[in-house]
Amino acid sequence: MARIIGIDQAETTASTTVYDPTCGSGSLLLKVSDAAKTPVTLYGQEKDAATSGLARMNMILHNNPGAEIKQGNTLANPLFLYEQGGLKTFDYVVANPPFSDKRWGNGVDTVNDPFQRFDGLGVPPDKNGDYAYLLHIIRSLKSRGKGACILPHGVLFRGNVEAAIRTAIIRKGLIKGIIGLPANLFYGTGIPTCIIVLDKENAQNRKGIFMIDAGKGFMKDGNKNRLREMDFHRIVDVFNKQIEIAGYSKIVSFSEIEKNEFNLNIPRYIDSSETEDLQDIEAHLLGDIPRADIDALHDYWAVCPNLKAALFTEAKRSPNYLSLKVSKDAIKPTIYAHPEFVGYMADMNRVFCQWENNTTAALKALQPGFHPKDIIHSISEALLATYEGRALIDRYDVYQHLMNYWFDVMQDDCYLIAADGWQAATYRIVEEKKTKDGQVTKTVDKGWTCDLIPKALVIHRYFAAQQQAIDALNTELETLQSRLLEMAEEHGGEEGVFAELDKINKASINTRLKEIKNDPEAIEEEKILKQYLELLEQEAATKKAIHAAEMALDVSLLSFYPTLTADQIKQLVVDDKWIAAIDKDIHTEMDRISQRLTQRIKELAERYETPLPQQNQQVEELEQAVNAHLRKMGFAWN
Repeated sequence: MARIIGIDQAETTASTTVYDPTCGSGSLLLKVSDAAKTPVTLYGQEKDAATSGLARMNMILHNNPGAEIKQGNTLANPLFLYEQGGLKTFDYVVANPPFSDKRWGNGVDTVNDPFQRFDGLGVPPDKNGDYAYLLHIIRSLKSRGKGACILPHGVLFRGNVEAAIRTAIIRKGLIKGIIGLPANLFYGTGIPTCIIVLDKENAQNRKGIFMIDAGKGFMKDGNKNRLREMDFHRIVDVFNKQIEIAGYSKIVSFSEIEKNEFNLNIPRYIDSSETEDLQDIEAHLLGDIPRADIDALHDYWAVCPNLKAALFTEAKRSPNYLSLKVSKDAIKPTIYAHPEFVGYMADMNRVFCQWENNTTAALKALQPGFHPKDIIHSISEALLATYEGRALIDRYDVYQHLMNYWFDVMQDDCYLIAADGWQAATYRIVEEKKTKDGQVTKTVDKGWTCDLIPKALVIHRYFAAQQQAIDALNTELETLQSRLLEMAEEHGGEEGVFAELDKINKASINTRLKEIKNDPEAIEEEKILKQYLELLEQEAATKKAIHAAEMALDVSLLSFYPTLTADQIKQLVVDDKWIAAIDKDIHTEMDRISQRLTQRIKELAERYETPLPQQNQQVEELEQAVNAHLRKMGFAWN
């Protein structure tokens, strides 16, 4: 919400004020503060005593000790007032108030409200306080103030008194925008929600409301839904730039809103429903693929104009239908090998390499004391800019790959480097064994590690030969274990050699060999047992060799880490760890481009490949075959 209300772009000072009338533990206030260019002054009120105390503690812990957090019911007893009386007003107000508060009116004199929150706008219904909080926010904004409030979706379309309040607010031009959010985002409720964006600046000149339907942009997180970084960024970019996107965002004029009786329900203005995949009856009857379905893939044909001709030819019976020129199995190879698609993928690789080269240089230039949030903002915005306007690929999908890796790995690494510089510090992993009352009984050394540079990276770059030798031993071990398994299966039946053994192991085999020693009838059994025993010994020797080699490599690694120079560490971290992982993730997005086209064409081909007459013929042939088999069995089927 901080970027939606524009505080990140504003020229703020310490006198810039931010207020949350239902601040909870203070998270919204802190997010707004973090987004501002300079320190700002924070104010918050929270009804619950324990939660308000937690908010005060959070302010101190997050370097906002001057924030004022007060405890009390904001609607009944607002505590931020001017000395001469009246509600204190603020530059920015953000809030996530309790939804549909049924007790909001307790202690509130709605008829003679001393703070004039309901004057000229109306009094919310007794059993629903959503508009009560919104009116309090409006009254708490300065003449050029900006605010954002999360409310249930029902505030956009509920009737009666709320409709009258909504109409009055709209007529005053106070609502700059409405952002519809997915359902099931917040704990305690699964209903859809929205953000009402308020802006008093130039309210009298406002001609409409900018709406976004962001209800489909989310990921599942357990039993809740969660907005991804790409969803946040898309919302902010589209809202701040007022970009109209079919099915997603639209500037709705007041005249259009008035025609809809001031109902702000987003689906009335934005149709975000997915296009129905229609079945073509003629194609089902006669075969071939409808041209309209192929033409719907116009984004691909715009990039690869001759690819369509390589895949399809006009059907003989009608120009409205196309026939697939290649087999279904050849669709993907045809796409991948087509010169235009090869050229497109090469261009996408050049695009990524451009960002990669610039980013690699910037990351290797980092010095202790840098701010990790600044660096991820810089490189992520550069990535978005790099992919802006690129065909077939959604730049926000690419952005999400980077942000996923940032939160999973890169963020922690950057904080380590910011604090300690380019150092590959190692430490022992010590596990403590404790009693039920927490007393340590013993410690166990589990080896060593390095948080910044995993061992595998150093091994790959500097100890490849030693690792190859270990890999060869592991391959040999797998071969031996396969041979042991084959022998156990071959000779493990009731009549097999191993049937006499309780367990197939070295001790049991040696015991059995002693029993059949010098037995002329057991020569073959002895041979098989000795062969198996030899394999067991080879297995044990190979395992021992692997353990010795791994221990020797581990010792070499531990002594090698302290010798790494800053340039070597940068190469390992930036090139081998960060960029390699990001490169791999982003290229999966490019792979999806061809996969989506392949899957769609294959789907259409399979849908219409067996027309109805052919299906009837197949049914008739199968029926005749079944009847023939029945006659052979002496049963006549009528």
